[in-house]
Amino acid sequence: MRNFINISDISKKELRFIIDNAKLRKKNRANLKKNSIDADAPLDGRILIMIFDKKSTRTRISFDLAVKQLGGKSLILNPDEIHYGSGNESLYDTAKILSQYADIVMLRTEAHKKVAEFSKHLDIPIINGLTDLSHPCQLLADIFTFEELKGSIKNKKIAWLGDGNNIVYSLIESAVQFDFELSIACPKNYEPKKNILQWANKNKGNISVTRDPLLAARMADCIMTDKPISMGDKTDKNKKKKALKPYQVNKKIMNAANKDAIFMHCLPAGSEEVTKDIIYGKKSAIWLQALNRIHVQKSIIEWCLND
Repeated sequence: MRNFINISDISKKELRFIIDNAKLRKKNRANLKKNSIDADAPLDGRILIMIFDKKSTRTRISFDLAVKQLGGKSLILNPDEIHYGSGNESLYDTAKILSQYADIVMLRTEAHKKVAEFSKHLDIPIINGLTDLSHPCQLLADIFTFEELKGSIKNKKIAWLGDGNNIVYSLIESAVQFDFELSIACPKNYEPKKNILQWANKNKGNISVTRDPLLAARMADCIMTDKPISMGDKTDKNKKKKALKPYQVNKKIMNAANKDAIFMHCLPAGSEEVTKDIIYGKKSAIWLQALNRIHVQKSIIEWCLND
């Protein structure tokens, strides 16, 4: 049984397998309809249970389609409708019950520690669909998308502008595991967590943090950002937005990057972190990113179940 919680938990070899398997699955269903089942139907007779503590569009739909394309079934649960470690039922009991009903669980929640605790009690694999600390499924889809458009990500430069949030945490892990350069530009008090930077340094990651967005973007192969305020963010919103305003991705930023650089955003997006001409322009890869969540998550599910 293998859990998919943090990118740093998984070896470089296994991460590469997940990406390459996703590429193969996407290629093999090029002429199939969206609701068609893959020819080998590896999840026939299997069930994925999804629990959403937080609202979701792409994660919910892409996981549902992923398991169906693999020949399995999915069940979506709202924490308000089940005990889920509250009321008269402990998290331990909930985990044991779900282990009897399903083959794998995906949890999208605010507290990363909840995924970690849940995994200790489950007898089946768990996938981290997003927490306050990380978003590993999104980052693997981003790497998949980058390589689909520009070839191997190894030794390429990725620039991140904005808040040092959960996406950045997984991005730092990815930079180490996939051997690419990462330049992060963010204002004071909104840097990535020290523990992940220390881990990256210990593992010889090529990662820099700067206050200068133009410096981070210089000669980059991809520019990435996210909304200034994430779901569940309890900081002073006005203060944070003001601090992040100079880190907006615009034409000046993109011009500092390589001529063929692409732009990525995990969505949903707003006008504060990126201008419309960039997010909806020719260099934007946002729709392909969203589509590729399906293919990558199919591969993640397979990897978890095929131990």
